[in-house]
Amino acid sequence: MKRRPTAADGSKLERRKETRFPVSIPMEVSWKGPDGVPMNEEAVARQVNDHGGLLEMTNYPDLGNRVTLTNLLSAETMEARVLATPNSREGVSQGIIVELVSSDESFWGVNLQVKKASVELQKLEKSLRSQNVDLRLLKEFRDAVDYLQAIAGSVQRERERQIEGDDERVDAWLVGERMRRTINFCLEVITDFDARRITEETKGLAELLESVEQISQRFRSLLAPDGSRGMRDAEIAGPEPSHIGRRGRAESRGN
Repeated sequence: MKRRPTAADGSKLERRKETRFPVSIPMEVSWKGPDGVPMNEEAVARQVNDHGGLLEMTNYPDLGNRVTLTNLLSAETMEARVLATPNSREGVSQGIIVELVSSDESFWGVNLQVKKASVELQKLEKSLRSQNVDLRLLKEFRDAVDYLQAIAGSVQRERERQIEGDDERVDAWLVGERMRRTINFCLEVITDFDARRITEETKGLAELLESVEQISQRFRSLLAPDGSRGMRDAEIAGPEPSHIGRRGRAESRGN
């Protein structure tokens, strides 16, 4: 078994061209066995980069074999070479390490791209901190990054459920996420109001008030006893938006 080369201090030398990122991508690996018989095995990509990665699988091809990888989430295929197996390299115990014949980050799908984007965004956040950017802007930046990661993770899980034939929909998650963000948004607006950063001249004030009143009516109807729900529904149907709200929307479009 080959051992990874070590530096003068005894630490393991990194031979990868690029850092690998942790993922969980269902794959299929196809190759020809020693007798030329086609072989297929399911696998899960666990650590990947543009050039290749670690595939977790039970039965695996021999070192040096040419294999065809199929991303079961996207149905895309890619040729690769087997660089290491449990029998050829220390530290590889549950699968194989492959190198893509043509480097391509898009083959691994949105999972890897979001991981890489997150690293770059973290670097950008550190840069913004070093430039003494307002902490409120940093918070907005971080919240946007967190939301992007949550959406990307949800897309990945949805694709996995489609592969498994699971009919569970993402509606509940999306509604829950919108509720969470709306609550946070309202708390932040209250903070701005108490800090006197919101005045009667603030743009969008009338529109926000109208939206809050409409959503308040609907939520009260949902939480009201069954006997009064019909009356509440009738209230929700009217009235027409106020002229102030219409004026606010026109002004917003004008700007």
